[in-house]
Amino acid sequence: EGVAMGEYEQFSFEGAHGDTVHGYVMKPAGYEDGKQYPVAFLIHGGPQGSFGDSFHYRWNPQTYAGQGFAAVFIDFHGSTGYGQAFTDSISGDWGGAPLEDLQKGLAAAIDRYAFLDGDRTCALGASYGGFMVNWIAGQTDRFDCLVSHDGNLDERAAYFMTEELWFPEWDHGGPPWAEGSGYEEHNPVHHVQDWKTPILVIHGALDYRVVDTQGMSTFTALRRQGVPARFLYFPDENHWVLKPQNSIQWHNEVMDWLTRWIK
Repeated sequence: EGVAMGEYEQFSFEGAHGDTVHGYVMKPAGYEDGKQYPVAFLIHGGPQGSFGDSFHYRWNPQTYAGQGFAAVFIDFHGSTGYGQAFTDSISGDWGGAPLEDLQKGLAAAIDRYAFLDGDRTCALGASYGGFMVNWIAGQTDRFDCLVSHDGNLDERAAYFMTEELWFPEWDHGGPPWAEGSGYEEHNPVHHVQDWKTPILVIHGALDYRVVDTQGMSTFTALRRQGVPARFLYFPDENHWVLKPQNSIQWHNEVMDWLTRWIK
């Protein structure tokens, strides 16, 4: 009863392929008319997932609203809940239509909601969302900062490390040595030389879905080029941060990073 919540609403826009894509915007707690607020742009994992009406302490937009940020989150191509064809459309196109949806969705939200400060934005994601953050870093400098949690840097190398082989073969068209497979087309490692945006990198030592060396490699690529970065490592967590005290530390570090660069 004593916790302040941010109000949210769903919106839609024309995304990739001319399709209608949906997203959400959430006002910060204590919202005041006429003020503008920095934007936490959240990117879901899966990638066949979506932002839904559920409450938990992992990637909860209300935690950002409670810290004075406005949150924007998009159900890009590949998201569930909009028909099977929409969900399947991400296979073989990890960095294509989804990135276009994210870019168009953020632009549409900023155009529609005057309280969003488009000059103070940070993109955050985990798992596929972490991959997308790493991909974004080499495609655009539109964001003031980024947060990459358990995200792949090298899709090809990740195939030989993950415990879930069915998934990359489904989404990338077979193993890396198969003719026509798509591991290299949208591979963040090929664009690290273009990275300029500060990134907070987070990884769990017990993550066998996206092995921790992917996060270490991301941090190395950033610091070797002099890009501001920080590496948060959990020796006792897997693909998710599940222990409450670790979650508190996770949120403190993430909010400090956002505060440093956009608040």
